[in-house]
Amino acid sequence: MATDKKNNNPLAEVFGFPIINETAKAKRYRDKKLCPFNNKVPNCTKDKANDPLGVCSVFHNDNPVITCPTRFREDWLIIENAAKFAFDEKTKWTSLSEIKLLDKNGQSAGNIDFVLVAYNDKGQLIDFASLEVQGVYISGNLRNPFDSYINNPTSKFSWTTGYNSPKPDYLSSSRKRLIPQMLYKGGIFQTWKKKQTVALQKSFYDTLPKLPTVSKEKADIAWFLYDLVLDKETKQYNLTLVDTVYTDFEAALFRVTTPEPGKLEDFINILQDRLDERLEGNSPDTPSLTDIISS
Repeated sequence: MATDKKNNNPLAEVFGFPIINETAKAKRYRDKKLCPFNNKVPNCTKDKANDPLGVCSVFHNDNPVITCPTRFREDWLIIENAAKFAFDEKTKWTSLSEIKLLDKNGQSAGNIDFVLVAYNDKGQLIDFASLEVQGVYISGNLRNPFDSYINNPTSKFSWTTGYNSPKPDYLSSSRKRLIPQMLYKGGIFQTWKKKQTVALQKSFYDTLPKLPTVSKEKADIAWFLYDLVLDKETKQYNLTLVDTVYTDFEAALFRVTTPEPGKLEDFINILQDRLDERLEGNSPDTPSLTDIISS
């Protein structure tokens, strides 16, 4: 579903439903501030428990982008798919959420979103794997259009775009969240030789550097890439697995933590400009570094 370019609506899903969905069920979820995606409690708790920011996804380039990690819990597909990678088909397993991970010194390395645990007939744990779920941070102000819509919920909702309009911040999402998770929590699981899985939207994954892939059998990490696909009859988005990428831990980590350098000459020019300013605009008579490199 594309956003209405005349209305400039940034809200893809509010309390689980597109705003074009005006069924009794959709209205009930909005009125009661409910979450249909297996939140810890029946209500949405995003941002503020007493005044939740009930936006599950926003429009960007006419496509819905998941901003709330709870949105990935639809029908628990992320758990089922992760278990297929982590364990054999006949393995008994369940999942545990928000498990604290400690380092050698007993310091917290953060919480694991989900730990998949395999057990035998006696209920004894025999294996485990991690699942990290990553939504996308938002830049700009999302609260203002949300409040405006909630005060007058209509399928014709419009919002004037501007410099502070909400949009996905993929760079912050990777640098501040995804990469640190891989470095700290992922590093511990790799030392333990335990499999790791990541659930995120394909549009987010596409902003990452291209990761070297391996076969499923040799993979340390499985990246499960999802999208929201509109069912035109029900006027609801369905979380859909669209691709799975298998990688080696060290190769993937090296790739996402190694920036692609710009041109050396461009940086030298910046330094030369600053040097010229420091010398009160008087360029030195000696050849510049750029001249030496290009000669």
